[in-house]
Amino acid sequence: MSENQPQIAELLTATVPMVRTLNLEYVETTAERAVLRLPDQADYHNHVGGPHAGAMFTLAESASGAIVLAAFADELSRAVPLAVRAEISYKKLAMGPVTATAELGRPAADVVAELDKGERPEFPVTVAIRRGDGAVTGEMSIVWTLRPNS
Repeated sequence: MSENQPQIAELLTATVPMVRTLNLEYVETTAERAVLRLPDQADYHNHVGGPHAGAMFTLAESASGAIVLAAFADELSRAVPLAVRAEISYKKLAMGPVTATAELGRPAADVVAELDKGERPEFPVTVAIRRGDGAVTGEMSIVWTLRPNS
C-alpha cells in the first residue's frame, strides 16, 4: 500500500458517489500506477452474468482519476484535473471480480512544465481491465487536463 493510497481512497470514496455505489476497492495508488477492483456483485451484472459495461467503464475511469490525483497532488492548489474524453474497448468476456490498472501516458514532469508555462496541459491515461485469470477484458484511454484555477 502506498503512502498516498489511504488519502486518495478516502477522498474518492467520500466525494464520488459511484465509487461507493459500486463498492470499488483501492488496491494500489501511486504516482506511477493505480489499481482498483470491482467485486463480483449480482446487482451490477449484465445479461450474460458478468460485470455490466457501465460498471467496468466506471471502474476504469475511477482508476484513471486515482492516478491523476496521486501524480498531481502537489498541483491541486493551482489546477483542477478534468477528464476531457475517453474511449473504451471491450476485448473479452469479463466474469467475476475485475481489476483496472491505470498508468500515465506522459511523464508527470512534462505535464507540470506545461502548467508552469501557463498552459492547460492534456495527457493520456491508459487503463487495462483484467479478470481474475489475468486476461485483459477491456482497455480504456482517457485524456485528462489540468485546468489552471482562475
